[in-house]
Amino acid sequence: MDYCEYRRYDAVGLAELVATGQVGAEELLETAIARLDAVEPVLNTVVYRLDERARTRAKGRLTGPFAGVPFLVKDLAQDVVGTPTGSGSRALAALPAARNALVVDRWLDAGLVVFGKTNTPEFGAKNITEPEANGPTRNPWNPEHTPGGSSGGSAAAVAAGVVPAAGANDGGGSIRIPAACCGLVGLKPGRGVVPSGPAVGELLHGAVSNGVVTRTVRDAAAMLDVVAGPDPTGPYLGARAEEPYAAIASRPPRQLRIGYATASPLGTPVDREAVAAVDDAIALLDELGHHVEPAETGIDERRLATDFLTMWFASLAQDVDDARRRTNCGPDGFELDTRVLAAVGRSVSAPDYLAALQRWNGYTQQLVAFHERYDLLLTPTLASPPIRIGELTTPPMIRILSRLIVAGRLGRLARFGGLLDSIVDDNLGRTPYTQLANITGRPAISVPLYMTPAGLPLGVQFVAPLGGEGLLLALAAQLEQARPWADRQPADTDLRAE
Repeated sequence: MDYCEYRRYDAVGLAELVATGQVGAEELLETAIARLDAVEPVLNTVVYRLDERARTRAKGRLTGPFAGVPFLVKDLAQDVVGTPTGSGSRALAALPAARNALVVDRWLDAGLVVFGKTNTPEFGAKNITEPEANGPTRNPWNPEHTPGGSSGGSAAAVAAGVVPAAGANDGGGSIRIPAACCGLVGLKPGRGVVPSGPAVGELLHGAVSNGVVTRTVRDAAAMLDVVAGPDPTGPYLGARAEEPYAAIASRPPRQLRIGYATASPLGTPVDREAVAAVDDAIALLDELGHHVEPAETGIDERRLATDFLTMWFASLAQDVDDARRRTNCGPDGFELDTRVLAAVGRSVSAPDYLAALQRWNGYTQQLVAFHERYDLLLTPTLASPPIRIGELTTPPMIRILSRLIVAGRLGRLARFGGLLDSIVDDNLGRTPYTQLANITGRPAISVPLYMTPAGLPLGVQFVAPLGGEGLLLALAAQLEQARPWADRQPADTDLRAE
């Protein structure tokens, strides 16, 4: 199949071509591989190639709603048996997984043909994708800019037309941030809707959700249909919608009451383009008959961000310790930024950790009260357009301080010496809107309505109550129908190596 024809179809469309015999799985796979080969020297999206395994699978009998469609999974918490889950780290780069993740099994059961694993920052700990182990992934819309993180490899591959959808996951915005950077649909399902097992029942107290990034809403809905459902290794039984998400997304939603906010909940700067993206969405929502007004959640999101990072760093320390046990590697197997954040995490006492977790409950209660007044919360997904590659590289003086912290085991000093506030501002300040949905376990979606004058995508985010995945998909589909975006694509001349 010619690439230009391949790019015209989303995953649902490609599956229909295979099911009706108009194209074969092998032909689709070869088109996807050729496209990856063409753009990879510039974009650096895939860290493990599984071409031959995929070719063998494409020759076999495939069944399921996505039979024969090429697919990529993220190289973090999406294990593929016999292939390393490197998690962006030198320490884990050669350690093969003993079994598939449950979500990977569900993608395979749906007939998808997995031919690679995508780049991610080390342990998914940043909102950019620039790991030292694998090098930076670049944004197809402008390779000088980031595709976001931590699902940056997947988002760049989808935006570049390698695949119509790719695996992603989200612990603080890692589906929505790269979707916003790359002009894609990024749905973070609610807590417990999609499995995390079997390696672990839930990640970060359920703040992390598996999902996908896609070009179309119908792909997002159909992909959720194949992965949502009970996890036998999970801690609870997640509720499913009463009908398929694809069916819900095919109908326009009722008139909605939507509260919006554009100011950074951290008090950090917000670029005027991020505000313009929300203003643009509001105008379209008004045209569609929805009621939109300014609103506040009442949540102290500066404290929420600190609590989020307190537990994130403690989790990162555990990730590092676990990797060292499994590989016998020394500290040099990890990036300096990872080691200093893990040191901060080790300084968190058990009472402090549990107090932060307890406050998560309070944030959830406040968001419940907000959703009693409004169907959805609307915000920018990002506080600014996608930043340039290297813009968040740790400055030399901070690196010197970081080495002293690690060498002297001064993580507690870092927590209370202003470093934590600096990390909040420098990192979460770029993406201050996304952590709320993770902490509260609510579903959220980024939709690609807006393009900056410089030609970079900049998504807007909607947050729904528990069980609101269908509502988010129905609204996103209505927005997509009113202002189609799937055919919008980067200039191909920017994606090929000279």
